[in-house]
Amino acid sequence: MKQILCLSNEPWSSSPGRTQQLAVRLKDVRILYFSPAVSRRDQGFRTRGQRVRPNVTAYTLPPISFPVPERYRFLFRRSWDKIARFIQSVTAQNRFSRPLLWTTHPRHIHLLDRLDYNALVYDCDREWDGTPPGWEGSLANAADVVFAASPQLCDRLSPCSANIALLPNGVNYPLFSSGDARSDPLPGLRGPVLGRVGTLWEDLDLSPLVYAARSRPEWTFLLLGRQEDNQFLPQLRQLPNVLFQKPCSLSAVPDWLYRCDILTDFLRLDRPYDDVIPTRMYEYLATGKPVVSMLWPDQVEQFPDVVYGAHDPQEFVTLCSHALEEAPGFVSQRRQNHARSAAWSSRAGQVTRILETAGLL
Repeated sequence: MKQILCLSNEPWSSSPGRTQQLAVRLKDVRILYFSPAVSRRDQGFRTRGQRVRPNVTAYTLPPISFPVPERYRFLFRRSWDKIARFIQSVTAQNRFSRPLLWTTHPRHIHLLDRLDYNALVYDCDREWDGTPPGWEGSLANAADVVFAASPQLCDRLSPCSANIALLPNGVNYPLFSSGDARSDPLPGLRGPVLGRVGTLWEDLDLSPLVYAARSRPEWTFLLLGRQEDNQFLPQLRQLPNVLFQKPCSLSAVPDWLYRCDILTDFLRLDRPYDDVIPTRMYEYLATGKPVVSMLWPDQVEQFPDVVYGAHDPQEFVTLCSHALEEAPGFVSQRRQNHARSAAWSSRAGQVTRILETAGLL
């Protein structure tokens, strides 16, 4: 069986991200999945690997103080030697020999000379502004194949690699597309419910939500997800028609989405014109429900036929009103068709075909 050594940027989770979604769908491969320690005190690396799937074993890397400044050469080198020794030990125990090395973060460039592998993949799903640009450029240049989650990322990495493939984010389509027998997480609540799922990032512009909640007290606004120190949260907590729900497992998210009449999305101020389509948007589309999303000025709409795009708070409220009046089934099938084409199983199939064609698997 073919072997993949996966260096993930996220821990194995009940709410899986991009790397995990792809890993579980790759066929006829054994995967060792390594994720970074969640804190300096994380002792997860001392435990045995967890068999999370019949062909996938997940490990936690030893904690180190990231980022150790590169100018402190001795500490920097010792930190990466520590990580490499742990990976080498695990690969030897699992009898891995020159596997495919799958990387997901520019800092993985520092492991290339320390590990034994047969081929290299770099999967880029965002801009890594917090790392020196030379790290990512060197990683992309060394990779046999680079996967990029958006056209802009493809363009940004094109000077560093001639082997770039567009691989957008995806969705667990079977989980989100079925609305049958859903439980009601808000029993007894009357009136329209407008919801958003996902982390309330510090830079998330929630001003349209504040405006809408004040303008339409008869609407209920649901925010499901982890909260950061966002400047708009104190205002929203004062509004009786805004509900906050803690994060839940991925399997429970569809119940909340199907409870909503409108699904909403907002802009992150530190990512202007970011063209990476978040998994959240595909999950919204899979339900077939109306979606209202905020847009940057002159931004090219990614789903103009199925998503209402607003440019200011007043237009956001107007489009939400239009969406509530949308005839049942008007464009729901088209929304689901967009999501179906983005199923993670299709994305994983694309990865397999590209790697097999290149002779890497």
